[in-house]
Amino acid sequence: MAAVPAVRFPLFGLVRLLGVAAAAVILVWAVHFRGGMALSAEKDKLLIFNVHPVLMLIGLVVLNAEALLAYKTVPGTKKLKKLVHITLQFLAMFLSLVGLWAVWKFHDEKEIDHLYTLHSWLGLSCIIIFSLQWAAGFLTFWYPGGSRSNRASLLPWHVFLGVFLYVLAIATSVTGLLEKSIFMQSAKMIGRFSTEAMLMNSLGMMLILLGALVILAIFNPGAGKIDTYRGSSE
Repeated sequence: MAAVPAVRFPLFGLVRLLGVAAAAVILVWAVHFRGGMALSAEKDKLLIFNVHPVLMLIGLVVLNAEALLAYKTVPGTKKLKKLVHITLQFLAMFLSLVGLWAVWKFHDEKEIDHLYTLHSWLGLSCIIIFSLQWAAGFLTFWYPGGSRSNRASLLPWHVFLGVFLYVLAIATSVTGLLEKSIFMQSAKMIGRFSTEAMLMNSLGMMLILLGALVILAIFNPGAGKIDTYRGSSE
């Protein structure tokens, strides 16, 4: 089996820096370039749509990254690490559900068809699987808790699905940025080489780099003080 590359740089610090930067960029895009966000709007329905990418990215990409790495970055007992992990993922799930509701409401009020793009299929799949994964993890590893053998048998699948879902979240975010950019360019809302278009492209590249670093941090035995995420079902 091939070894994981050795890390010679502050991996967790870079992950957090990229996560904060990605959250800041999507907020700048929504507020500065797209006019803000709102859960209800009489005239500019796009304000409702803008809630969607902001909450999805902050939830399923930024907070989820912190949750995946909690077993390596959070000091203290195993129980505390587990609590931080499930809490951050619950917040990520909650934000993603609000984000899904916002885009669904936008489509309804603008009389746009639902679920006709690859991005929407990826996003809905991500939210459904993420919610099921969280529920199964909560019941098995937290409360009421499964038997030791059940935890041990579920753990490899739990880890695999966690990594898979993070990759899926990155893919969904990037296709969403691409889709929105193409729509706006086709509608002559932005130019192909406008500042906004370049900002969206840069955010997409940032997300791909963030995804690569998060996966490296998960599987690198030298990253973090204790690699309990992969090594224990307790």
